[in-house]
Amino acid sequence: MTQTPSPALTYGDGELRRHGRPFRMLSGAVHYFRIHPDQWEDRLRRLAAMGANTVDTYIPWNFHERVEGRFDFDGWCDAERFIRLAGEIGLDVFVRPSPYICAEWSNGGIPFWLSGRTRALRTSDEVFLAAVDAWYDELIPRLAALQAAHGGPITAVQIENEYGSFGSDRDYLEHLRDGLRSRGIVELLTTADGTTADMVVNGSVDGAMGSFTFGTGVAAAAALRKPDEPLLCAELWGGWFDHWGEQHHVRSAQSMIGTVEELLAEGGSVSLYMAHGGTNFGLWAGANHDGRLQPTITSYDSDAPIGEDGTLNDKFRALRAVFAPFHDADLPPVPDPPRRQPAASAPLTPRGSLLDVVRAMPVTATAPMPLTFEGLAAEDGLVAYEARISFPPGAELSVDGLHDRAVVFLDGERLGVLERDGELSLALPSREETPVSGLLTLVVESQGRVNYGAHLGEHKGILTGVRIGRRFAHGWTHRVLPLTAPADSLVEDEALAGQPEAAASSIQPETSAPSIQPEAAAPSDGLAVAVFDIADPADAWLAFPGGGNGLVWLNGFLLGRNRAVGPQVTLYAPGPLWRAGRNEVRVLDTDAIGSAVEIREEPDFGPREEFIGV
Repeated sequence: MTQTPSPALTYGDGELRRHGRPFRMLSGAVHYFRIHPDQWEDRLRRLAAMGANTVDTYIPWNFHERVEGRFDFDGWCDAERFIRLAGEIGLDVFVRPSPYICAEWSNGGIPFWLSGRTRALRTSDEVFLAAVDAWYDELIPRLAALQAAHGGPITAVQIENEYGSFGSDRDYLEHLRDGLRSRGIVELLTTADGTTADMVVNGSVDGAMGSFTFGTGVAAAAALRKPDEPLLCAELWGGWFDHWGEQHHVRSAQSMIGTVEELLAEGGSVSLYMAHGGTNFGLWAGANHDGRLQPTITSYDSDAPIGEDGTLNDKFRALRAVFAPFHDADLPPVPDPPRRQPAASAPLTPRGSLLDVVRAMPVTATAPMPLTFEGLAAEDGLVAYEARISFPPGAELSVDGLHDRAVVFLDGERLGVLERDGELSLALPSREETPVSGLLTLVVESQGRVNYGAHLGEHKGILTGVRIGRRFAHGWTHRVLPLTAPADSLVEDEALAGQPEAAASSIQPETSAPSIQPEAAAPSDGLAVAVFDIADPADAWLAFPGGGNGLVWLNGFLLGRNRAVGPQVTLYAPGPLWRAGRNEVRVLDTDAIGSAVEIREEPDFGPREEFIGV
């Protein structure tokens, strides 16, 4: 008879134990999907030097199954390699693979194709659970093999994430719990919720240890925990994330370490969120919705102890001092500071207008009414909608159900910008002929899929229709851009022909940068290119003075968004994306092409304000 392996972590009488001995989990969140894989080891070593004995990471479902049934665990998606690296460095791993992760990540980690099919997310809905089960059949055996019970580093697994603030479907939680156990998970199971009784009741499930998420709620958590359970803060918010158009949120080292010390004095364990935040590369940044859409910025620095490029700060030093007494041996030495490129600047050369870029894209679909992004199998980015319209003098154009932003053209003339939480209509131009006719183009941008709350899973694009006065416009052509096809599928730019593709073989680029013929007149919007000759590749911070609302590629890899509304001014461009010699930065801006791209020696996250999550 085969004996079931024993878990590494157990608990009782309010105490957490590792292989039977009293244990404190001293953890920090580090997300492999927000870090270039060549830098995983560096960030994990910095975490160990901070005094952590555990690393926690989510597993974002939509990062690994972007197309239904097509699973990716290679290169940047090789979560198993990240987990094994952590173990080799001496860290335990607290893995959080629940279908939903929040994490200010697009759609909370749920694939867009699934939320396009059902809105009953995070429930026992048959459609949702069938997709979860197919995903878990692929994922969980990979994690099970890496458990401490089998000689690996995984010591704890989270069932769901802050479910008590979302729903109350007990069957759903039990299905997830049973699905983990039946697929081979023997290590400690946990849930995580905020510090109210209602959240704990609705987010807990038998057979899983409860834990908490808070910024300052030690006393509340201690009062809510079950008597036999140890006190674990699965997310102690030592900093905070930022939305576009707000200020950069920070939390002082003194404030953060005060809460950590209070928790440890209560006999508790901690996982700092974030220990190292990393970057929302590509279009993976999510959004919140609090009466209006609040898109998250590209940086996920989160004012963490280990900065976006690995820089160590006062929080790191404070945590190292507090964590050190819990170790039997000296902590690892503090790694050297990261290398950065010297300051430089290169002019941005326009290659074509926004409409030129649209015309270079193939037609994706035609339909009587505008299709949503989901209807076009468009994960994110930009979609161009076009229809021929006629209208009387004084007519008004309106978009019903715009998610999230549209640049409007008529016969190539830019008429304005519509936004879901702003103006949703504009006056059409008057002309001599009656009725007036022309080609209407709307370039619609998804600015981030909501990752938390009641708006989770909402669709993108034009959800209802476009009206001329009271009448709907019909007969739509759709073009999805930027393309996920390789750059050579578009018209080659002679000046760039023959240059090697940028992304390393281990990296799956978010999408390829569009490439079109240069035009004579410099456009105010559209595609522009800057070139840097680099002798010694290293990390860099990129700024785009004069830019409006752009997507930025470095050597074919989509770094993320740059927006004039701030607060973020510089984008992090990690060293492994650069190469010795010629490097190309492309910017596709819907509003205003700047004059140059600058390499700066220090990051600029914009104006700061103190913010502490409760």
